[in-house]
Amino acid sequence: MSSSHEGLPTSRRRFLRNAVALSLAAPLADLAIAADETTETAEEVTFAAGPRPLVKYPQKRPLTLVTTRPPHLETPFTVFNHGPITPNDAFFVRYHLANIPTSIDPETYRLTIKGLVETPLSLSLAELKALATPVEVVAVNQCSGNSRGFSMPRVFGAQLGNGSMGNARWVGVPLKAVLEKAGVKSEAKQVSFRGLDKPVLPATPEFIKALDINHALNGEPMIAWSMNGTDLPFLNGYPIRLVVPGYFGTYWVKHLSEIEVLDHTADGFFMAKAYRIPDNDCFCVAPGTTPDKTRPISKMPVRSFITSLRHGDVLPLKRSVKLKGIAFDGGVGVNKVEVSSDGGTHWIEATLGKDLGRFSFREWTLSTTFASKGATQLMVRASNKAGETQPLHADWNPSGYSRHAVETYHVTVA
Repeated sequence: MSSSHEGLPTSRRRFLRNAVALSLAAPLADLAIAADETTETAEEVTFAAGPRPLVKYPQKRPLTLVTTRPPHLETPFTVFNHGPITPNDAFFVRYHLANIPTSIDPETYRLTIKGLVETPLSLSLAELKALATPVEVVAVNQCSGNSRGFSMPRVFGAQLGNGSMGNARWVGVPLKAVLEKAGVKSEAKQVSFRGLDKPVLPATPEFIKALDINHALNGEPMIAWSMNGTDLPFLNGYPIRLVVPGYFGTYWVKHLSEIEVLDHTADGFFMAKAYRIPDNDCFCVAPGTTPDKTRPISKMPVRSFITSLRHGDVLPLKRSVKLKGIAFDGGVGVNKVEVSSDGGTHWIEATLGKDLGRFSFREWTLSTTFASKGATQLMVRASNKAGETQPLHADWNPSGYSRHAVETYHVTVA
């Protein structure tokens, strides 16, 4: 449960820290070109701008390039077929502000807790790790705009494929323990979070997110320093980040440096203006219109994918084919996955894999045989313990958020 650098001599820890710092010190826009750009492309991400290259950043294998400044890299979708845990070097990267840290000294790093608290705190990493018994959760981190590029009609924003998500084992301390150490005052309404990424221009709003006080104190959100058994990768928030199981990744603040307890609802841009969805049951409006009322995006809806094939694959006739995929939701827990090969008329229930926790990817498998040749549409849908099932058709909202419709894969049986 401890970070991979604990127990190492100070000189060795400093060497590892400096190695990461040096690799990130070059302008990140240049790194996307200089660090082993490949001619390979991620075949499922080809929108109006054409195919996207795979590029290699520090501590990462080649990932799908969305933007270089700020860095936004997607996980190639084939990674999700290799198991329910997304490897650190394949985990997607998403920043909102271009002025991101390139060197962090863990020995001088501090986490500040201020605002409506009895005792303001400035915790070192060692103090944070000793504050409470470490906890572990396996949880999906998914960008709010994951799959936005498939919105019809198109919407404003980065045209994302399906790779802005990942599932990892996170170790840290409950946010509740930190807040209780500081002593939350009775007037508290929300808790805000700020990281080390900063705006380039003075007019650009800072990236600050907030949770309701009851959520912040319910024991689920955590401050994590370990990801899949080792330190967080630098581009995924080293040395600590907020982990909010079940919630979209916009709340998972990286390089967490400041926590403030508020007596009001946070009114910064990224809460009051951005990352909001229509305030109705489907989070949707008619295409091309704007909602009358919105609310901050929060929990992830139930969702599923087939990971063992791609659009255009040719499958054998009258031979067993093992389909495989993943499903997840916002923490209720997936309890059923079904597959259709006739456009949604009939559904066959798949076998669920090991349950790693209600916030995790859940693998599923289904062995099936195709009896006739020709073009075939494979569809997958998941349901959860609350009775929620994916809709057959995608709903629309102006930001392309929270896409979770049934996925359809066009293949040929021959």
